[in-house]
Amino acid sequence: MPVVREFTLPDLGEGLTGAEVVRWMVEVGDVIAVDQPVVEVETAKAVVEVPCPYGGVVTARYGEPGEEVAVGAPLVTVAVAPGEGEQPLVARPLAGEVERPLVGYGVAEPDRGGRRRRVGVPAVSAAVSAAVAAPAAPAAPVAPAAPVAPVVVPVISPLVRRAAREQGIDLLSVTGSGPDGLILRADVERAVAARAVPAAPAAPAPAAAVEGVVPLRGLRRAVAEKLTRSHREIPAATCWVDADATELMALRRQLNATPGPKVSVLALLARICTVALARFPELNSSVTEDGSGILRHSAVHLGFAAQGERGLVVPVVRDAQLLSTEQLGAELGRLTEAARVGSLTPAELTGGTFTLNNYGVFGVDGSTPILNHPEAAMLGVGRIVGKPWVHQGELAVREVTQLSFTFDHRVCDGGTAGGFLRFVADCVEQPGMLLRQL
Repeated sequence: MPVVREFTLPDLGEGLTGAEVVRWMVEVGDVIAVDQPVVEVETAKAVVEVPCPYGGVVTARYGEPGEEVAVGAPLVTVAVAPGEGEQPLVARPLAGEVERPLVGYGVAEPDRGGRRRRVGVPAVSAAVSAAVAAPAAPAAPVAPAAPVAPVVVPVISPLVRRAAREQGIDLLSVTGSGPDGLILRADVERAVAARAVPAAPAAPAPAAAVEGVVPLRGLRRAVAEKLTRSHREIPAATCWVDADATELMALRRQLNATPGPKVSVLALLARICTVALARFPELNSSVTEDGSGILRHSAVHLGFAAQGERGLVVPVVRDAQLLSTEQLGAELGRLTEAARVGSLTPAELTGGTFTLNNYGVFGVDGSTPILNHPEAAMLGVGRIVGKPWVHQGELAVREVTQLSFTFDHRVCDGGTAGGFLRFVADCVEQPGMLLRQL
């Protein structure tokens, strides 16, 4: 008469208390050999195949895929013929695998067909199956077949074996790229990709067109490093508002109708910035190198974005708050020309405390620029273009621009930033307000 043995989930080591059933590798009624894998489970560490220490007929299995099984809870029951594989053992790993014995198991070696069985214990006989069906009938043992050398596949990770199995990849056909030919997950993924893409017909390869790599050096490298640092270190935020610039443009035309140097839109915007910073001095500041304090600057060194032959640069107008609108225009013009021909000095490109970015010259409406580190704020101005606008209660075509304001949230909150931007917008819409501040 066969003896029914219960196989419980063994201690898989590393303090694990249970495992989730991934898939069953046997069905009820299957005849299994000693130490044949019967179930694949997933722990917090890996996916592993669990071998059964008993050979015989599977009479029951416990747990569906996705269910958690505790260590010590039953996995399968096996009807074992008297005298046959009843001794617990350890699964010996394939070549290249890390040996990880299951608690209470002994030593095993590979059986034919790649299965593992305990040394000295015969493979399960067909008599076990017969005994389950007809207990009284004697069963003749089946002569063991000649041993066949096992095929060795250099795989350590059970995750790699699982990936190969799910993708239908024969590991014997995969060349490992790891140490001593070890098959890695990347090797399986390459095998899957190679199978998915059909081989293209052989054809002469055209000469490769290599454009080359442009070295990032000099000013371009310095700008890149500064912008990267700003993006990494400064918690910047942006707010924006549309403003009716019709009156500002009218003022410019009026000023330029008189003898003397022409006044640019940029000069008027620079004048508005210096007045606004006098009203909101906390925005003319920067955070210390170690981030422990805020440096308030008494002078406004106004930087402005300019396009030069080597790309975007930010020249600085020193002590902009002391210059008249005409003087501001002259200095902005001089620095713009120097940027165009590439003659700006290092001193003219450093030391700014606030930046004005007139990206409207590129025909765009808005932007969220990166702050010019270590400055705490930047005003952006979009193109001034005719748009439908409600003016004095009626719909009209007005010259409208979008103003954006990016600021370091460490130096002020949204209320201060919003107040600054609203004041700038009011000055754009009603430039006569500037007289109160001069």
